[in-house]
Amino acid sequence: MKKKITINNRVISENMPTYVIAEMSGNHNNSYDRAVEILRAAKESGADAIKLQTYTADTITLDCSDPCFQITQGTLWDGTTLYELYKKAYTPWEWQPELKKEADKLGLDFFSSPFDFSSVDFLEKLDVPAYKIASFEITDIPLIKRVAALGKPMIISTGIAYLADIELAMQACASVGNDNVILLKCSSEYPTPYEDINLKTMVSMSETFDCIVGLSDHTMGGTVATAAVALGAKVIEKHFTLSRADGGVDAAFSMEPDEFKKMVEEIRITEKALGRVTYELTYKQKREREHSRSLFIAQDMRAGDILNETNLRSVRPGNGLHTKYYEELLGKKIRENAKKGTPVSWNMIE
Repeated sequence: MKKKITINNRVISENMPTYVIAEMSGNHNNSYDRAVEILRAAKESGADAIKLQTYTADTITLDCSDPCFQITQGTLWDGTTLYELYKKAYTPWEWQPELKKEADKLGLDFFSSPFDFSSVDFLEKLDVPAYKIASFEITDIPLIKRVAALGKPMIISTGIAYLADIELAMQACASVGNDNVILLKCSSEYPTPYEDINLKTMVSMSETFDCIVGLSDHTMGGTVATAAVALGAKVIEKHFTLSRADGGVDAAFSMEPDEFKKMVEEIRITEKALGRVTYELTYKQKREREHSRSLFIAQDMRAGDILNETNLRSVRPGNGLHTKYYEELLGKKIRENAKKGTPVSWNMIE
């Protein structure tokens, strides 16, 4: 698998900054102007990309009220049908070309999650630079193959996936020659309890599938996302809204601009702190090393006196001989007078 993937001009790899995606979803609340505001706020908050969802109620489910189409899983959306939820939450397709133009002006990467072949064809006409496969579509192998065959970078969430589902999805991509795949650890609970995140699984996914990994995060706050970066995440996706108080289908677990900005700042700090593997010292560390331990004369001595545990000590600073010579020097004579506080050197030892 590739360990370096490029979306537009942004390189996603081990040694590059984490790629941060703001997910608009249905937080536009059926207002085009609000959708544009979300784009601008996402850019100002440090996002690298804005992601939409491209579907209609008819392309994602059936207009049917049978029990299996009712939402009863203990979610925020219980009490309605899948069709009614998606009819309310979808992003009008006629907005999306204009939203892409706005994103391009802002320098935001713009892409989406398709949910059927028609949405893939639509997004291809927009020339999106990447595709996101939503968690619930990881089991839609024909859709994954259709997207993968385009050869563009793919970001796949694993929120409802067993290991076998992830394997099958990766095999589907490979079968059409696409290895530009990023896997996102995800828990499809809204919001997600911290104890259900299991970030160590993300590390395992990287090792198992030899690919770039990240986190699609539905927890509250930015702590989990920052922790994921510390564990190797190179992509972070969070739902984004102007204000949770404004309501909306995903508002309850979405980040507001100031929260998102703080998260991005903490991610960038974490990246700096992770740094690289090195045992070299910085200039300041080298200066501080001058205050490390070394061997000193601990009381006034005369030529011919014997070094012992009282008059020879390991103390700060580091001007004397290394402490590793302490036992070797015990019992030896000094060849000259030495005042308390004299750093020990070989030329003062007989």
